[in-house]
Amino acid sequence: MAQKPKRLRRCQLAVPGSSDKMMTKAASLDVDHIFLDLEDAVAPAAKIPARAQIVTALNTLDWGKSVRCVRINDLDTQYAYEDIIEVVEGASANLDTILVPKVRSACDVRFVDRLLSQIELKLGLTRKIGIEVLIEEAEAIMNVEEIASASERLEALVFGMGDYSASQGIDPRAVSGDTGYPGDIWHYARYKVIVAKWAIHPSQVAIAQEVFSPAQDELDKAHKAVAAYREAQAQGLGAIQVDGQMVDVATVRLVQGIIDQAEAIGMKPTGDT
Repeated sequence: MAQKPKRLRRCQLAVPGSSDKMMTKAASLDVDHIFLDLEDAVAPAAKIPARAQIVTALNTLDWGKSVRCVRINDLDTQYAYEDIIEVVEGASANLDTILVPKVRSACDVRFVDRLLSQIELKLGLTRKIGIEVLIEEAEAIMNVEEIASASERLEALVFGMGDYSASQGIDPRAVSGDTGYPGDIWHYARYKVIVAKWAIHPSQVAIAQEVFSPAQDELDKAHKAVAAYREAQAQGLGAIQVDGQMVDVATVRLVQGIIDQAEAIGMKPTGDT
């Protein structure tokens, strides 16, 4: 199995693909992930011309280290297949992932995978374009395990609570928490999918990325735990105590995620130069 790219997704900024001004603004931001939208943020009359606007933006703007993603229209519309063809053929090397909304089954993911493979073969691309999917339908929640394993391209599952609520017939007031329902009304769905954080305004970017970045003391503790465990392994030990907490192979696996994320954003443990 091919190694998936390690991409930061502390914050995902949604940008209308029909607005040159907003796409230019987005490219100037230091945000982990930007998706240029062809779906909900674009009026029907603007959807087709927005494809060319997105291609121009991807090819001409400096996106820095941001993940460059395009959200296509859902696969039950007349727009989806040409969204993929025109954007991928037009921007190819300047596109990282395709975001597919309202996925219902593994077949939806495989359709996008196969179409991307054909385009990449035609263009002679060696870098595969990743797939992200939106889990927004009740049917998708029931099929989420199959969806998650449908393609080696799949990089992220995103829970869309608005459309999911509509598909379930949930009281719209639940979105604002004004129902008196105890706890989290989406608790089951949240634990069935990988939840990603989106932003809909540039002012939210810095806040989201700070919140979803590891704290310095977390990073220091993670490095200390891993170093101590490696030393214990060399002595033939399987589990040790570090600052009063048990550290074993499962612990190391958990804290390694903190270390990997910190490395990706340039954080170092205290004392490192």
